[in-house]
Amino acid sequence: MHFELLTEDQSSAKAMEILIPKLLGNEITFRIHPYKGIGRISKNLRPKSDANKRILLDQLPKILRGYGHTPHSGIIVIICDLDDKDKQQFLSELQEILDACNPKPQTLFCLAIEEFEAWYLGDLNAVRKAYPYVKNAVLNSYVNDSICGTWELLADAIYKGGSKELNKRGWQSVGEQKSVWAGTISPHMNVNDNISPSFIEMYAQLQSVII
Repeated sequence: MHFELLTEDQSSAKAMEILIPKLLGNEITFRIHPYKGIGRISKNLRPKSDANKRILLDQLPKILRGYGHTPHSGIIVIICDLDDKDKQQFLSELQEILDACNPKPQTLFCLAIEEFEAWYLGDLNAVRKAYPYVKNAVLNSYVNDSICGTWELLADAIYKGGSKELNKRGWQSVGEQKSVWAGTISPHMNVNDNISPSFIEMYAQLQSVII
């Protein structure tokens, strides 16, 4: 069985590269395609930007149509952040893109709520193993899958100077640090003990298609 995973950025791709064998075992094959941002779904389902810009939602209708016309392409897994969107509305919009494909590829939509860092924070033991000096008071204040500025909270717990210092360095530094977290926290994660509801939902979706 083969999986094609599309992520909105390099850091989530790096994390999933580590997590997929834990989630699905070593009998499956997979390939991960990182994009350079999530973007927005266009109303007419036509890309607003050049494909070379690699913006996930902008290109998603074309991507899914391509998979639909590719025999034996495997199961397509879209992994992205919910951010501040309405979950049901966003899922309906994603489903509309899929329904417009003929033929339609087998596709799963897995949303991290609010951001991918919620999946790290669903396993606080993994965060503590990766960062023994973590600020536990900050970690303990987190409510799983809350809309609270998730990456900022994680930064406040483990990064010197917190999110304020990281923001001063610019968005490129934020992205670089997110990739560091992917490489340091993901190896410690126990996928069976994660208490993030959106992580549990993602895990269940993946397991549901295993033959």
